[in-house]
Order: sequence, then structure tokens, then C-alpha cells
Amino acid sequence: GIQPSGHLHIGNYLGAITQWVDLQKEYDCFFCIVDYHAITVKQNPEELRKKILELTKIYLAAGIDPKKSVIFQQSLVSEHTELAWILNCTSARVSDLKKMTQFKDKSLKHGENVSVGLFDYPVLMAADILLYNADLVPVGDDQIQHVELARDLAKRFNNDFQDTFKVPDYKVRKEGARIMGLDDPSKKMSKSADSPANFLGLTDSPEVIKRKIMRAVTDSGSEIKYDRQNKPAISNLISIYSLLSGLSVKEIEKKYLGHGYGDFKHDLAVVTLEFMSEFQKRYSMISDKQAEKILASGAKRAKLVASQKLIQVKKAIGLI
Repeated sequence: GIQPSGHLHIGNYLGAITQWVDLQKEYDCFFCIVDYHAITVKQNPEELRKKILELTKIYLAAGIDPKKSVIFQQSLVSEHTELAWILNCTSARVSDLKKMTQFKDKSLKHGENVSVGLFDYPVLMAADILLYNADLVPVGDDQIQHVELARDLAKRFNNDFQDTFKVPDYKVRKEGARIMGLDDPSKKMSKSADSPANFLGLTDSPEVIKRKIMRAVTDSGSEIKYDRQNKPAISNLISIYSLLSGLSVKEIEKKYLGHGYGDFKHDLAVVTLEFMSEFQKRYSMISDKQAEKILASGAKRAKLVASQKLIQVKKAIGLI
């Protein structure tokens, strides 16, 4: 799942969505618009609704096929919040949640004024996973800790009651798992970044995309070389170039031997705009009504699986 907030960007696409598209060939997949996760921080209601449909259309334009996979809106399947509450009461511990690095990072700005939901959302994420008997959870490397929590909660519940949950594995794409910000290669590209210079939005205009790439920070020197430790900025741009073009890192280094950053950025902009043009063409052909219909159909299909799992859970703890 992805939250319908902020601006979905090339890092989301390369780090997560392309992997999701490939996994449809091997697995029965459930892809969620996690709107309950989005409201852990304040949202504008009209903007939230717009983002839910926008994200659905991005899934479809990227190649997620509703005939092969289930695409649904989290809040339309009430079993997610029911299971989260049960896990809160039976298996989750405050000590588990205090370890979550994402909560620590996000709460720094606001201290104790953050919502309880922001503190507890890893348990809801565990419910998202465990409801569907997940074998595999494709994530960015910043989400591994949350899948580990889901694994721990599943094991704890199974041990305390009866064998109810499948313990899931996670899958991280080695190349592109963490695309960094164009304005700061020490921080991950973020759809909620304060500065739009941080990311390449999937719905950005061609002019904006080219400007952001040409203004992206670079390292000292001018050599086009992949070295995450000593040249993090250019290495990040090389990763994007490689993933969009299909060229290997070595092929890119050879191609730009003796060239400067300007030449490289110009060509990166061309490659990126070619991808964005095709992507945005597919995106523009999907209407809001189509997106709503797919979400409604997906929710029915998701609920068939989720409701059965919740009945198992309720029986295990004595509710029914």
C-alpha cells in the first residue's frame, strides 16, 4: 500500500511500483490505497479524496492490472481496523512501537502533540499484511522494520492463542530501493518533502521535470562515477538513469567518460521525459469514474479474504 498524500514521485515508482507490476506474474497480489494511514496526520478532505483517485490511476498507469490483482481502498474494508484493534489488545506492546524509527523521525517536529494514530499505525500496517495470508511484502528498505513487527505480532498471536497467521517475508529491490532527494542526497526522496526540488513528481510537467534535474545537486569534481560513499549525489542520478534507460551503471560510466555533469544531466532529463511522457499519457486516459469502479470492485474481492481471516481471529480469542 501507498498513502494517498503528498506527491507520488519517481522514487516511489522505481523503488516500489515497478516491483509490484513484476510480482503480478508470480503471485496473487493485493494493492491498497492506505487512506487510514494518511489520516494519522491532518489532511484536507477534498484534497484527500482527490489523492485517493489520483493514486489509483497511477497504479493503473504503471501497469497494475485489476484483472490479475486486487486494487482497493483500505477504508472500504473494515476488517483492517478491526484486526488492528485486536492486535493492539492481544499482541502489540508499547515497547514495540517506541522502537519504530519512522515514528521517532516524524514526531520530532511536534513532540507529544502527534496523533495516537501516528504512534500506532505500524499495528494497522501489520493488520493490512496479516489479513491476506501474505507470503511476501514488497517494500522499500525504510519499511523493513514495519514488516518485522508484523512478523513478530503474527508469531506472538500464534503462540498465545492458536496458529492463525502466516508469517510473511519481505522483498526489497536491491537497485532503486532508496532513491534519494535531488536537493539532498543524504535523505530519501519524499512525497511529503518541504521543498518540491526534492522529488520528480509523476504528474510534474515536462518543464518542471527538466528544471529539477538540471538544478539537482552534484558532488565536487566532475567525474560521472558511481560511488555512494564519496559521490552520493551523482550516484543517485546514475541510479535513476540506469533504472529508466535499462543501461547498467558500468555502461553509463563508460558512456560519460570525459564528460561533465551538464552533459549527463541533459541526457538524464531526456530519458526521464521519455518515460514521463508515456506514463502521463496512460494516466490521462483513466477517468475518476473508472478509478472509483475499480476501487469498489477491489474492496469486495479484498473483503472476501479479509472477513474469513477475521472470523478465524475472533474464534481464536473467544469472541465467537
